[in-house]
Order: sequence, then structure tokens, then C-alpha cells
Amino acid sequence: MIDLGTADVLLEVADRVATLTLDRPAKLNAVTAEMSAAIVRAVEWCDGTDEVRAIVVTGTGRAFSAGSDIRELDRYATPWDFRNRTDYCDAIRAARTPTIAAVNGYALGGGLETALSCDIRIASESATFAAPEIKLGWIGGGGMTSLLSRAIGPSNTALMIMTGDPIDAGQALRWHLVSEVTPPEDLTARAREIAATIACRAPIAAETAKINLRAAYSMPEDKALEYERDLQTICFATEDAAEGRRAFTEKRAPVFRRR
Repeated sequence: MIDLGTADVLLEVADRVATLTLDRPAKLNAVTAEMSAAIVRAVEWCDGTDEVRAIVVTGTGRAFSAGSDIRELDRYATPWDFRNRTDYCDAIRAARTPTIAAVNGYALGGGLETALSCDIRIASESATFAAPEIKLGWIGGGGMTSLLSRAIGPSNTALMIMTGDPIDAGQALRWHLVSEVTPPEDLTARAREIAATIACRAPIAAETAKINLRAAYSMPEDKALEYERDLQTICFATEDAAEGRRAFTEKRAPVFRRR
């Protein structure tokens, strides 16, 4: 267990897979300022060590996360201070390490944005997704509209952010908000299975694939294809790529060293 300075965020590492758990179940894992800072520290720690090659993000109890703790929002002296706060979704989105959201229950507001900030999302059959901020007089600010519209399209996004009403895991799967839906008892194991598979791959290539995917959404097609070819060339020049070719020729599993 890695010490993050709060008991409400846990970070465990096994077999190069980190599990980042929001552990405030009595409050549906609503994120406090202290928890937000801990999430930032956790991501930075994972990105800074070869002990971690994939991160699973999940919650305890009935919720993945209900987002930011609303009772704490009045702690900000001004709206500008609120605008410039340290944001846990930004940290997860900026992670170099591949991330998998294991959505075990309610993913509301910033909790939905947390899931959207991960590279891969899977959900329990009991998961519920919502952008309820409009019911309180504001909208999401952690990437809600941009990330959600890329995942489920503009009309479905408008339905969610303008009504604030929830969708269940089955609807989330049909709308491609998540890649898989599992029985609740299988969720953690499946998320770690995906993470373990990624952790076995060449880490520079996995991290570069993540960069390339993000770039593909923000570039014209011709520039995206050119950028992809450049990234492929960089990967091809690594020691890990040479090891992959040797292992293929020698009919053995490759040993990737992030070089």
C-alpha cells in the first residue's frame, strides 16, 4: 500500500498493476480537496515508476464516485479560485500510464468525468451513470461535455447533461460509454485482467498508443496519419521493439524493459 496522505484514497500495486480505490463509501466516494490531491499524487507516483504499467480506478461500496463533495464547494473564496482548483479528472486524463475504470456503482457528475478520463471503461451490472449538475444549477467542468460527446454522441450527451437523468449499465453499453458490463462479483477481476494484459505489453508502445489515440481526436485526418507514422517510427527504434522482433523469431515471450 502506497501512502497518499489520506485514508480515503488507496493505492495498491501487484504485478505492475496499480489499483487506485476511492474509499469513502459512507459519502458515495464523493471527492474532497484532500482526496483530489491524493489522486494527483497517486497518478504522479504511478507515472514515475516502472513498477506500474497499468492503473485500475474503482470505488468501494455502492458507488464508483458521486463526484466532488458538494458540501466542500463553498470552501473556495471566489468562483475564480474554484475555476483554478487542482482537478482529479485532469490528473487522470494526463496520466502517461494506461488507465481502466472499473465502475462498480454510481458514477455521478465528477465520478462520471473520472470514468470518462480513463482510457478504458468497464462496468458492473449495478452501475449507474449521470450528469446531474444541471439539477443544482451548473454544468460539469471536468471534461463532461467534450468527453461524453466523443463517447456517446451529441444527442445522447445533450439528453444526459440537459436532463441530469441517469442511465443504467445496459444503456451505457448500448451507447458505447463502456466497453463491457460484468456481474458485480466479476468486475474487479476483469478490470485487473485487462490491466495485466496491458502491463505485459511493451510499455513505451502502450503509452505511445495512448498519446496517438488522444491526438487522433484533435487533428485533421492527414495530420493524424502523419503523426501516427512518426510515433510508430519512434517505437520501432526502441530496444523493446528489437526485443519483440527477436522473441517472435525465437518463438518465446518477449521481456520488455521500457527502453
